[in-house]
Amino acid sequence: MQNRVSLALLPALITLFTIAAFGQTAPSPRPATRVNGKPNMTGLWQALGTADWDIQDHASQAGPFYQLGAIGAEPPGQSIVDGNEIPYLPEALAQKKKNYANRYQEDPVIKCYMPGVPRATYVPFPFEIIQSQKDILIAYEFASTNRVINMGKPEEAVTDTWMGTSNGRWEGDTLVVDVTGFNGMAWFDRAGNFASDSLQVVERYSMLDANTLKYEATITDPKTFSRPWKISLPLYRHREEHARLLEFKCVEYVEQLIYGPLLYQPGKKK
Repeated sequence: MQNRVSLALLPALITLFTIAAFGQTAPSPRPATRVNGKPNMTGLWQALGTADWDIQDHASQAGPFYQLGAIGAEPPGQSIVDGNEIPYLPEALAQKKKNYANRYQEDPVIKCYMPGVPRATYVPFPFEIIQSQKDILIAYEFASTNRVINMGKPEEAVTDTWMGTSNGRWEGDTLVVDVTGFNGMAWFDRAGNFASDSLQVVERYSMLDANTLKYEATITDPKTFSRPWKISLPLYRHREEHARLLEFKCVEYVEQLIYGPLLYQPGKKK
């Protein structure tokens, strides 16, 4: 079911508000180095670059609406894919090309669906990591998306979802998150790169310094790709005064796009 906000995520929201009540609504400009002996990743983070347009190398091009001029154009960007190659199986590559041709109508993010993993990390919106004494919460600005990383005994996905089920562990000072249980409907970018419901994403978060994270994700999906492949990019901590996560509830902005043909128009037969 293509719910934009799942009821299953309500416990995560409650957790977020509970933690916020204890004074963690905004990242500290001088964060503590470690928490419980592990690197302190609590804070507001954001990726820079153009991976949301296309995770591979891409040139600039005009956007779908020429009336917007340079504002609507797509910027150039460098690949975040190791080797700049995504090893699609033949049928999956054909589907990727169809996705690209219909990207302005079919990209799930355009319709305000949750971006999935790893795309939620590099859409052009910030997200907040909150490290508790047990689990880790990640709250994303886009579409009020969020997920809880279970740091206890690994749990299997109860059902398929946009953001999957996340089980985390520490390998030294690196946070490793194994994400499975996807619904197979999310894309990796606006260019139509995608995966099936067999997707497994293994994320690695490593502190490069107090305000920079190295993010890596290994993508495995035997239905779509001939082998696992990897992306990597830096994430930067917001350090401006009073930085905090704001709301971007985009549902109302897409009603005309999705339901426009169904709206009643005077003089038109129902």
